[in-house]
Amino acid sequence: MNAALTPAQLLTSLEWRYATKAFDTRKLPDATWAALEESLRLTPSSFGLQPWKFLVIADPAVRAKLRPVSWNQTQVTDASHLVVFARRTEVTEQDVNEFFQQMVAERQADPAALEPYRQMMIGGVVKGKDPAAQKEWAARQLYIALGQLMGAAAALAVDTCALEGIDPAAYTEILGLQGTGYEVVVACAVGYRSGADKYAQLKKIRYPKARVIAQV
Repeated sequence: MNAALTPAQLLTSLEWRYATKAFDTRKLPDATWAALEESLRLTPSSFGLQPWKFLVIADPAVRAKLRPVSWNQTQVTDASHLVVFARRTEVTEQDVNEFFQQMVAERQADPAALEPYRQMMIGGVVKGKDPAAQKEWAARQLYIALGQLMGAAAALAVDTCALEGIDPAAYTEILGLQGTGYEVVVACAVGYRSGADKYAQLKKIRYPKARVIAQV
């Protein structure tokens, strides 16, 4: 069994995390970033279909172009890493088949035994959703990945800030995604907080447990 954080350690990490407004320019160690990248790859998704692409923006010139279409937020250029989350613009039967074939190969499974699952994916996503509903579904999957990245980062004492204050269409254009089958939804800055970030010292404001958790 893998070593685990204690309950107290987990809660300490989550209490420590906040939406970092000012990053310093320190870079994450390679091993730390590799683990966070892998946490993105391991994100769960509906049916396992993974309707996404995660773009790690390493080029400072590209990040400088993105900042003006991000409400000029400094996190875009200052954080160690900037991750842009793009969804599939359409999920097709070919997408389902590629995933299905990988599943059969890696699990050494009988395709006939899994065929009902393939049909379920086609019926539930490809044929069961119109284009607008497919995009909404894919966006919800992206937010699972965003949450996984932020939680994994907190466990490693790495700061993050989810960036919804961006122009997704401008990001899609700047990153050359038009016609690729992907479009930008949200971004996340990842790195280390600046000692001058006043928000780091503010008390976390959350509703009491009795208001948000119910035992049924």
